[in-house]
Amino acid sequence: MYLEHHLRRLRVPIRRLVPRRGALAYLAMMGPGFVTANAGNDAGGIVTYAQAGAAYGYKLLWAMLLVTVALIVVQEMCARMGAVTGKGLSDLIREEFGIGWAALAMLGLLVANGAITISEFVGINAAMRVIAHEPRLHGTALGAALPYIVVALSAIGLWWLVTRGRRGPVERVLLVTALVFIAYIPAALRAERHWDVVLRALATPTLGGPHSAGLVAFLIPLVGTTISPYMQFFVQSAVVEKGVRPRDYHYTRVEVVASSLFAILVALFIIIATAAALYGRPGAATISDAGTFALALQPILGAWAGLLFAIGLFGASLLAATVLPLSTAFAVCEVFGFESGVEKTYGEAPVFYGIFTGLIVLGVIVALALPADTLKNALIGTQAINGVILIMVLLFILQLVNNRRLMGRHVNGPIFNAIAGTTAAVLSVLTILLVLGTVFQVGPAAPPKQ
Repeated sequence: MYLEHHLRRLRVPIRRLVPRRGALAYLAMMGPGFVTANAGNDAGGIVTYAQAGAAYGYKLLWAMLLVTVALIVVQEMCARMGAVTGKGLSDLIREEFGIGWAALAMLGLLVANGAITISEFVGINAAMRVIAHEPRLHGTALGAALPYIVVALSAIGLWWLVTRGRRGPVERVLLVTALVFIAYIPAALRAERHWDVVLRALATPTLGGPHSAGLVAFLIPLVGTTISPYMQFFVQSAVVEKGVRPRDYHYTRVEVVASSLFAILVALFIIIATAAALYGRPGAATISDAGTFALALQPILGAWAGLLFAIGLFGASLLAATVLPLSTAFAVCEVFGFESGVEKTYGEAPVFYGIFTGLIVLGVIVALALPADTLKNALIGTQAINGVILIMVLLFILQLVNNRRLMGRHVNGPIFNAIAGTTAAVLSVLTILLVLGTVFQVGPAAPPKQ
C-alpha cells in the first residue's frame, strides 16, 4: 500500500511494474485476494469457527464447502469488475443506480463495518481477559483492570498511528502475531484420529433433528464472517489500485481462488480442532469465555496455548480495527464527494475524520460496556449482521456484473449467476428463520453428544 501510494504521487502507473508472464507475474499480483479472503480470520471469524466446532462438532463442515464455492465466486466477480471497469464497487453503484441507492449501500456498509469494528475491540477485550487469567495476574488489581486499560490504549494508539501514517511496521507485526491460528492445522491433525468421520461430515448435509433451530441460525454468522460485505468493496478497490487490466486479470483470478481456498482451509481446521477438543463436553455449546477455545491448541502449543491464543486474537483484532474504520471513512467520503485522506487536517476533511473516529469510539464504548460473559456471543452476533447485509450487497453485485454495457464479454455466466443468486436466496431464508425464531423465542439448543 505504501509503495503504491508513493508511485501514485510520482505518477508512475503501477501496472507497468507488473511482469506479464511467469511466476513473477503471480507474485506481483499477490495481494488483493489473499488479504480479503483471509480477513474473515479476525476476532469474530476465529470465535465463530471455534464455536461451530465446540457446539456442533462436524455438523457444519459440509456448509463450509458450499461457503467456499460462494466465497470464490463473489470475490472473483468483484475482482473481475475492478479489472474490467477500473472502478470500485461503491463508484459503480452510485453511477449505475443513483445517489439514493448508493446511500443505501453505504448505510449497509457503515452498519456492517461498525459491527465488525465493535467486534475487533470486543476481541481485544476477550484477549486481555485470557491474559488476565494467567497465574501471575489472576486475582490482582492489574489483572482486573488490564482489559479496560489495553482496549483504551489500543484505540488511542491505532488512531495516532493511522493519522500519522506510520502504521506499516506495526501492521506487519500484528499480521505475524495473527499467524498463531495456523497452529490449529497441526492441532487438528494431531487431535483427530477418525478422519473417515470428518470426510463423511464434509459430504453429508445435516440440518434435521431436534436441535436444527440452533444449527440453522448459526449458518448466518458462519457465512457472514467468511464473506463479509466490506471484503467485496475492498477487493475490487484493491484490484483497481493495482492497475490490473483484463489482459492481466487471469493472474489475479488464480490468486483470488488460491487465497480463498487457503482461508477456508484454516477455518475448516479451526472447526475440526475445536470439535475434537471440546464437542460433547459439558457446557461446550454455551461457552462464554473465548479463551476456552485455546484448549484445542494445547496438543501443539502446550502450556503456552492460552497465552499465544490471546496474543493471536489481540493481533488479529487490532489489525482489523486499524483497517476497517479507515476503509469505511474513505468509501463513504468518496461516494458523496467529501474530502478524505489522512494527509489532510481535521478542518479540511471533517466527515472523513468524524466517521473514522466515531467508529473507533463506538467500538471502545461497546467493548468496555459488555459484561465478560457476553463477549463471545457479541463476536458471533456481529457476524450475523454481516450475513444479513451481505444479501443487499450481493444483489448490487449481480446487477452490475451482468451489465453488458459495463462488462462487455466479461459478464457473468449462468453458473456464477446461479451460485451468487442461490447464496443471496439462502441467506434471505435463513434471515427470515432467524427473525421468526427470535419472535417466537426459538433459541439455539445444544446438540446431543455423538
